Amino acid sequence: MPSPRAFRLTRDMVRARARDGVIVVTFGNYAFMDFILTWVHHLTGLGLDNLLVGAMDTKLLRELYLRGVPVFDMGSRMATEDAGWGSPTFHKMGREKVLLINELLPFGYELLMCDTDMVWLKNPLPYLARYPDAHLLTSSDQVIPTVTDDSLENWRQVSGAYNIGIFHWRPTEPAKRLAKDWKDLVLSDDKIWDQNAFNDLVHKVFGQPVQGEELVYSYDGKLKLGVLPASIFCSGHTYFVQGMYQQLRLEPYAVHTTFQYAGTEGKRHRLREAMLFFDQPPYYDSPGGFLSFKPNIPKQLLLDGAHTIESHFQLVNYQMKQIRTALAMASLLKRTLVMPPLWCRLDRMWFGHPGVMEGTLTRQPFLCPMDHVFEVHVMLKELPEEEFGAHIDFREYSFLENPSLPKQVKESFLEVQLCDEHGTRCSTANGTNEHRPLLLPRNSTEQKLLNVFYSYKNVKVIHFSSMVDAFRGFADAAVESQFRNRVKRYTGIWCCVELREIGHIYYDMYWDEKPSWKPHPPLNREEDHPPWS
Repeated sequence: MPSPRAFRLTRDMVRARARDGVIVVTFGNYAFMDFILTWVHHLTGLGLDNLLVGAMDTKLLRELYLRGVPVFDMGSRMATEDAGWGSPTFHKMGREKVLLINELLPFGYELLMCDTDMVWLKNPLPYLARYPDAHLLTSSDQVIPTVTDDSLENWRQVSGAYNIGIFHWRPTEPAKRLAKDWKDLVLSDDKIWDQNAFNDLVHKVFGQPVQGEELVYSYDGKLKLGVLPASIFCSGHTYFVQGMYQQLRLEPYAVHTTFQYAGTEGKRHRLREAMLFFDQPPYYDSPGGFLSFKPNIPKQLLLDGAHTIESHFQLVNYQMKQIRTALAMASLLKRTLVMPPLWCRLDRMWFGHPGVMEGTLTRQPFLCPMDHVFEVHVMLKELPEEEFGAHIDFREYSFLENPSLPKQVKESFLEVQLCDEHGTRCSTANGTNEHRPLLLPRNSTEQKLLNVFYSYKNVKVIHFSSMVDAFRGFADAAVESQFRNRVKRYTGIWCCVELREIGHIYYDMYWDEKPSWKPHPPLNREEDHPPWS
């Protein structure tokens, strides 16, 4: 390692990395190293090398340097653990971003500043160059399109907050003044959220259009601001839920993993579902192999009738029961479960809404992210085995289609077809070959499954034609109890019914064992708890 002085952020360091007067920057601590490597992987894959990464701890600094990533020391001396949203560490990271912008702008280069939980899908620099008069171009949390092409949002119609996870600064005097005022504001009170402070400042003076109308004078009446279109500089909602860029036939430049419900783990999983996360080779070759299945969804559950809370829960619950069986079989066979795609009729938010937000392009039904229903962060947590049984590993629904999946995994494949155990052809003794699936009786016992699949323990992917009535259940009551304790905690909430003090409804992994179960919000605070507590 070079001396610490070599990692100080200087004008010369930025000059060496900048191209055409532009530098692209992100920052983070060691907990986000895989996000940072994903960010770098996408940018360099687009042919961009004018990037720098700020390291908030020495562990990340060393790892990035050894991997050849251009890195500088932010001097933050921050802990290496994850910073949960809203935590003191989260707010410290926000303040560090503001300080960093103030440090970089005086160097005289255009600054494209990014959070680590976003990825670039297309080179944004030509797009940003289309607006040379803009002092600042910012992304937003806008979920209703204000334009249908790739022009800037109509700033008059933007109601969502400006999101500081992606924004482009030109080193103009108004931009520098804004950065300084922003710094003074967030340093004056460590409870101020940097994004709220930014929004407050740019709206101090706001509403006079710049000639041409696409930009607006803001902040001090001199700063020229533009809002990047959320259809192609996507949020977690416009990309993963609405698929706005697809519906408008546009090419997305970026996706930022906002609007999700499972913390850092949920962000990582969403990028994996979209096959955008840069995982290391061991992720694609689990030692015990993988188990996947084809979900069964009757047409009437998916497509018929009105999109109501009742029809949404009927659809999700039907899928959940199959996933519960698959989790049990994966646990029994010590395999990693490849989750199926998940269909929803209703969107999920943090507040009451009529099912989908009015004015958005959300289609019904839609393939919903896993964190809309499942507590991804809980499923990844190491729980005590004596109470919850063995950990059950899982992968995203797109896993087997990922180009990074090695050939030896793709080609080691066994198809299993369920059959009626009293049928004349339903016998595992028939064996299988590469052209014919293995036949397995429905409602097979634990011992039957162990006996049958022992012969295929070296097969990498076992794929079931269905999970409906595939497994009778664990023979040992203690094992069954541990499994139930575990998977009951895997489901989250749907949110929210309008005009209710308590509007959320808990999903229940064992809904089918409760004849009186209905998808209703808790009536009071005493009832407001998960079904397992």
